[in-house]
Amino acid sequence: MTSPTDPHEAPPPVRARWLWLIGGWIALGLGTVGIFLPVLPTTPFVLVAAWCFSKGSREMHQWLLEHRWFGSTVRSWEAHGVIPLRAKLLSTAVMVPLVGYMALFSAAPAWAVLIAVPLALFGLGFIWSKPSRPTTGASVRPDP
Repeated sequence: MTSPTDPHEAPPPVRARWLWLIGGWIALGLGTVGIFLPVLPTTPFVLVAAWCFSKGSREMHQWLLEHRWFGSTVRSWEAHGVIPLRAKLLSTAVMVPLVGYMALFSAAPAWAVLIAVPLALFGLGFIWSKPSRPTTGASVRPDP
Protein backbone atom coordinates (compact mmCIF):
# COMPACT_ATOMS: atom_id res chain seq x y z
CA MET A 1 0.00 0.00 0.00
CA THR A 2 1.32 3.45 -0.85
CA SER A 3 1.32 6.34 1.58
CA PRO A 4 -0.79 9.46 0.95
CA THR A 5 2.38 11.42 0.17
CA ASP A 6 3.87 8.83 -2.19
CA PRO A 7 4.98 10.75 -5.31
CA HIS A 8 4.12 7.73 -7.50
CA GLU A 9 0.51 7.59 -6.34
CA ALA A 10 -1.97 8.97 -8.84
CA PRO A 11 -3.82 12.07 -7.63
CA PRO A 12 -7.55 11.70 -6.97
CA PRO A 13 -10.01 12.88 -9.61
CA VAL A 14 -10.68 16.63 -9.44
CA ARG A 15 -14.18 16.25 -7.98
CA ALA A 16 -12.97 13.85 -5.27
CA ARG A 17 -10.02 16.12 -4.54
CA TRP A 18 -12.35 19.04 -3.86
CA LEU A 19 -14.57 16.93 -1.63
CA TRP A 20 -11.54 15.83 0.42
CA LEU A 21 -10.35 19.44 0.68
CA ILE A 22 -13.78 20.69 1.73
CA GLY A 23 -14.03 17.92 4.32
CA GLY A 24 -10.56 18.78 5.60
CA TRP A 25 -11.35 22.47 5.94
CA ILE A 26 -14.65 21.75 7.71
CA ALA A 27 -12.91 19.40 10.15
CA LEU A 28 -10.08 21.88 10.72
CA GLY A 29 -12.61 24.66 11.25
CA LEU A 30 -14.50 22.60 13.83
CA GLY A 31 -11.22 21.69 15.52
CA THR A 32 -10.23 25.34 15.66
CA VAL A 33 -13.60 26.31 17.11
CA GLY A 34 -13.02 23.53 19.65
CA ILE A 35 -10.04 25.46 21.01
CA PHE A 36 -12.44 28.14 22.21
CA LEU A 37 -15.60 26.08 22.63
CA PRO A 38 -14.81 23.01 24.73
CA VAL A 39 -17.93 21.20 23.55
CA LEU A 40 -16.07 20.37 20.33
CA PRO A 41 -13.03 18.12 20.75
CA THR A 42 -10.11 19.73 18.89
CA THR A 43 -7.74 16.77 18.49
CA PRO A 44 -10.10 14.33 16.72
CA PHE A 45 -11.22 17.02 14.26
CA VAL A 46 -7.62 18.01 13.48
CA LEU A 47 -6.74 14.36 12.87
CA VAL A 48 -9.74 14.00 10.55
CA ALA A 49 -8.60 17.14 8.72
CA ALA A 50 -5.12 15.66 8.27
CA TRP A 51 -6.63 12.46 6.89
CA CYS A 52 -8.84 14.38 4.45
CA PHE A 53 -5.95 16.58 3.33
CA SER A 54 -3.78 13.50 2.83
CA LYS A 55 -6.38 12.21 0.37
CA GLY A 56 -7.02 15.51 -1.42
CA SER A 57 -3.83 17.56 -1.43
CA ARG A 58 -0.22 16.74 -0.60
CA GLU A 59 0.40 20.46 -0.16
CA MET A 60 -2.41 20.94 2.41
CA HIS A 61 -1.39 17.79 4.24
CA GLN A 62 2.21 19.03 4.41
CA TRP A 63 1.01 22.46 5.57
CA LEU A 64 -0.91 20.85 8.44
CA LEU A 65 2.09 18.67 9.35
CA GLU A 66 4.20 21.82 9.63
CA HIS A 67 1.52 23.93 11.36
CA ARG A 68 2.72 25.73 14.46
CA TRP A 69 -0.15 24.60 16.71
CA PHE A 70 -1.43 21.36 15.17
CA GLY A 71 1.66 19.93 13.45
CA SER A 72 3.21 18.06 16.36
CA THR A 73 -0.06 16.31 17.21
CA VAL A 74 -0.63 15.27 13.60
CA ARG A 75 2.98 14.08 13.18
CA SER A 76 2.80 12.05 16.42
CA TRP A 77 -0.49 10.50 15.33
CA GLU A 78 0.64 9.64 11.81
CA ALA A 79 4.04 8.29 12.83
CA HIS A 80 3.09 6.38 15.98
CA GLY A 81 -0.67 6.53 16.56
CA VAL A 82 -0.19 8.58 19.73
CA ILE A 83 -1.71 11.71 21.21
CA PRO A 84 0.83 13.48 23.44
CA LEU A 85 0.09 13.58 27.17
CA ARG A 86 0.28 17.38 27.12
CA ALA A 87 -2.57 17.54 24.57
CA LYS A 88 -4.63 15.12 26.66
CA LEU A 89 -4.11 17.08 29.88
CA LEU A 90 -4.84 20.41 28.23
CA SER A 91 -8.00 19.09 26.60
CA THR A 92 -9.21 17.62 29.87
CA ALA A 93 -8.33 20.75 31.86
CA VAL A 94 -10.42 22.88 29.52
CA MET A 95 -13.33 20.56 28.74
CA VAL A 96 -14.21 19.18 32.15
CA PRO A 97 -14.65 22.47 34.05
CA LEU A 98 -16.41 24.29 31.22
CA VAL A 99 -18.78 21.50 30.22
CA GLY A 100 -19.32 20.68 33.91
CA TYR A 101 -20.24 24.30 34.61
CA MET A 102 -22.56 24.35 31.62
CA ALA A 103 -24.31 21.15 32.72
CA LEU A 104 -24.57 21.93 36.43
CA PHE A 105 -24.74 25.68 36.96
CA SER A 106 -25.65 27.52 33.77
CA ALA A 107 -29.04 28.35 32.36
CA ALA A 108 -28.24 26.46 29.17
CA PRO A 109 -31.24 24.71 27.62
CA ALA A 110 -31.52 20.99 28.28
CA TRP A 111 -31.02 20.15 24.58
CA ALA A 112 -27.66 21.97 24.60
CA VAL A 113 -26.49 20.04 27.65
CA LEU A 114 -27.69 16.77 26.06
CA ILE A 115 -25.49 17.54 23.06
CA ALA A 116 -22.49 19.02 24.88
CA VAL A 117 -21.94 16.34 27.50
CA PRO A 118 -21.83 13.35 25.10
CA LEU A 119 -19.61 15.27 22.65
CA ALA A 120 -17.18 16.13 25.45
CA LEU A 121 -17.22 12.55 26.74
CA PHE A 122 -16.60 11.24 23.22
CA GLY A 123 -13.67 13.60 22.76
CA LEU A 124 -12.15 12.73 26.13
CA GLY A 125 -12.73 9.02 25.57
CA PHE A 126 -11.04 9.19 22.19
CA ILE A 127 -7.94 11.03 23.31
CA TRP A 128 -7.46 9.04 26.52
CA SER A 129 -7.92 5.71 24.70
CA LYS A 130 -4.81 6.40 22.61
CA PRO A 131 -1.23 5.96 23.83
CA SER A 132 0.67 9.05 24.98
CA ARG A 133 4.00 8.01 23.52
CA PRO A 134 5.28 5.45 21.02
CA THR A 135 5.60 1.92 22.27
CA THR A 136 9.11 0.55 22.47
CA GLY A 137 10.32 -0.70 19.11
CA ALA A 138 7.36 0.70 17.16
CA SER A 139 8.57 3.09 14.49
CA VAL A 140 5.47 3.39 12.35
CA ARG A 141 1.80 2.89 13.15
CA PRO A 142 0.38 -0.17 11.36
CA ASP A 143 -2.23 0.34 8.67
CA PRO A 144 -5.81 -0.37 9.82
